[in-house]
Amino acid sequence: MSVSLNCVGVISIGEMGLGVARLLIAHGYRVVTFVADRSATTQNRALSAGVEKCQSLREMVCESDYLLSIVPPKDAHDTARRIAAELPSRAAKRSTPVYFLELNAVSPCSARAIAALLAATPSAAVIIDGGIIGGPPQPVDDEHWKSPRLVMSGPNTLPDSRLTTILNVRHVSSEIGAASGLKMCFASLTKGYTALAIQSFTTAQGLGTLPELRDLLQEHFPAMLSRADAGVRSMPPKAYRWVREMEEIGDTFADEGFERDLFYQVAQVYRTVSHDPILGQEQPGQRERGQTAEDVAGILHDALSREREDPQ
Repeated sequence: MSVSLNCVGVISIGEMGLGVARLLIAHGYRVVTFVADRSATTQNRALSAGVEKCQSLREMVCESDYLLSIVPPKDAHDTARRIAAELPSRAAKRSTPVYFLELNAVSPCSARAIAALLAATPSAAVIIDGGIIGGPPQPVDDEHWKSPRLVMSGPNTLPDSRLTTILNVRHVSSEIGAASGLKMCFASLTKGYTALAIQSFTTAQGLGTLPELRDLLQEHFPAMLSRADAGVRSMPPKAYRWVREMEEIGDTFADEGFERDLFYQVAQVYRTVSHDPILGQEQPGQRERGQTAEDVAGILHDALSREREDPQ
């Protein structure tokens, strides 16, 4: 039987969280968040989308039928700990558990550790492991949205079939960690390739052969060039998030017997971008630099050249 639970708490209202919030509001769901400890930009972003602001994290946990954790991977554990601390209050106030959707880009091991934190108050929360594949939801017209795929796993599924459809959910396994692992495998190919493109384009820029590299890719692998361009130019505002995500991928692969070093080095590529004084300042919706692959390559080449000349 399909059960309608109408209040969704979104943690937090970043680019993806905002898109998900707008999607849900457009389909009649009440969406709440707690942003009192966030920047004025984030608070205004929530208000502009019609998201209700809770006065405390406890209020959000108690009000919500579902909690969607969509935070940078480095914050996933701390977010879960903060939610877990409020679950006893939830249990005292409401007889129904909150469905906690762990949607962050973390390894299966991290997902299981997060589930264990929340399971300490078992009557207050139902934990679902998940991963988001694709970009933030965007309206196509007044009735239709282009949405990412949400892969989910664990012994429980969403009780609201309508919400399952709206969020484009595919339940892939009864095991906590399977959906997170699938997300890691997918991201290793997409964001891993973007990291290779960053290094390739930047090195070719230093050699003075970037136009020739692009010509050769266009001649032999046009789809590869298109994918590299899209990844490199959209990457700068998100690079800081991807540092820990690449390390989580390394941890995922290490659990299967591979070395984690490869993706820890990929993480360093994104760390270089996020620390760059130009590219590291880019924000979603407020882009100034790095909007072409050539500009990204030029900025990074100049920065790395300065570092070689003056390593201090």
